[in-house]
Amino acid sequence: MERPIRILVAKPGLDGHDRGAKIIARALRDAGMEVIYTGLHQTPEMIVEAALQEDVDAIGLSILSGAHLVQFPAVIDLLRHRDAADIIVFGGGIIPEEDIATLSKKGVSKVFTPGATTQEIIDWIWANIRPRG
Repeated sequence: MERPIRILVAKPGLDGHDRGAKIIARALRDAGMEVIYTGLHQTPEMIVEAALQEDVDAIGLSILSGAHLVQFPAVIDLLRHRDAADIIVFGGGIIPEEDIATLSKKGVSKVFTPGATTQEIIDWIWANIRPRG
């Protein structure tokens, strides 16, 4: 039997609002995934270290502060540097449509904008993420 998908949900940077991240974390858990929520004010280094320690399959980043063009690529670059580029990074929050293509080019697999339902996120994860090992 395959182990459950493991997702790390993280709030990078100085963003202090985590209600949405907690809702997503609970929805993913209720859908049968193992979820690790790192809490507020995480640096990219802290996020990647937690992802490696927890042996996750994906990282879900939640950001409302506008720093997505810096924070998301920093996490991806650190994963590559730590030979963990197979950990999928997706995210959501207040992210302008015009920034989604840039994030995609930097390696973000999916961006969920305001209005995305928890079921849409769950369905995307089931269709796109498999346990790594």
